[in-house]
Amino acid sequence: MRKSKQAERNSLGKKNKLFEFCTILANDLRRNKGTYALALPGIIYYIIFAYIPMYGITIAFKNYNPGMGILGSPWVGLKHFINFFSSIYAGRIIGNTLMLSLYGLLFVFPVPIILALLINEVRNNAYKKTIQSITYLPHFISMVVICGMITSFTSPTGFITNMLNSLGFNYTNMLYEVDLFRGIYIASEIWQKAGWDSIIFLAAIAGLDMELYEAARIDGAKKLRQLWHITLPGIAPTIVIMLILKIGAMMSMGAEKVLLLYNPLTYEKADIISSYVYRVGLINGDQSYSAAVGFFNSVVSLILVLSANYISKKVTDNGLF
Repeated sequence: MRKSKQAERNSLGKKNKLFEFCTILANDLRRNKGTYALALPGIIYYIIFAYIPMYGITIAFKNYNPGMGILGSPWVGLKHFINFFSSIYAGRIIGNTLMLSLYGLLFVFPVPIILALLINEVRNNAYKKTIQSITYLPHFISMVVICGMITSFTSPTGFITNMLNSLGFNYTNMLYEVDLFRGIYIASEIWQKAGWDSIIFLAAIAGLDMELYEAARIDGAKKLRQLWHITLPGIAPTIVIMLILKIGAMMSMGAEKVLLLYNPLTYEKADIISSYVYRVGLINGDQSYSAAVGFFNSVVSLILVLSANYISKKVTDNGLF
């Protein structure tokens, strides 16, 4: 009897909480109809293109046959995951992905911050706008064109190849040199992204209190002191958030650029998870195996985001959520 009464009380409490939540939500919807209306297209977009497709992850645990469909295909459990981790490619592509991502964090991530700090110190508006336009421009060029330019610049007759050869190197086609791929990739990432990514940090700098700089100047602080004690601490929360997002995307590097630049001679250091998934899933037609590899990649990315956010909250009190 006591257990049944306790169960009734728990059930009644849950119903009351649900009713209270629905009432609060209904009142909030009435008060903020405009805000919810603006958010609705974004919500619908993510439901259709992000959440509904998640059902397709189940093919990673099945022997997917397009004729039988997702529901009709037989379950195989962790077979594809076991095959991946026991293959000769697992260590190579995971290592390549991590190496390119770490190089990106070390060499690509700081450049927009440095560029934003330098642009902020320029007092000539015409010169500042010229610099910004030049550095923003690569972002608006399509990836195919960017990779075409890189291929042309590093070809046997390209100006980068000729310039390096005049300095004593002996290169023919730089993209066919396996040891040069990562350097070319990272350098092109800096060229393509530094200007555009600096906008976020310029906006953060623009939001700092100018009275802090005036007080620092009165106290005799020079530019470097102001930069170190005011600017960098002021934009630190923005830097931390961007760093967390970069860490979360370490395992999710886009395949487009790699696919356009690599070749069988550079697979050893150029092949990454996303390019491997593309090659296995779309070219070889093994959708279940590629889905398993992609699912592993997503899980690792989620763990990286949560870990980076947790550490950041503990160390700096700033985090993404």
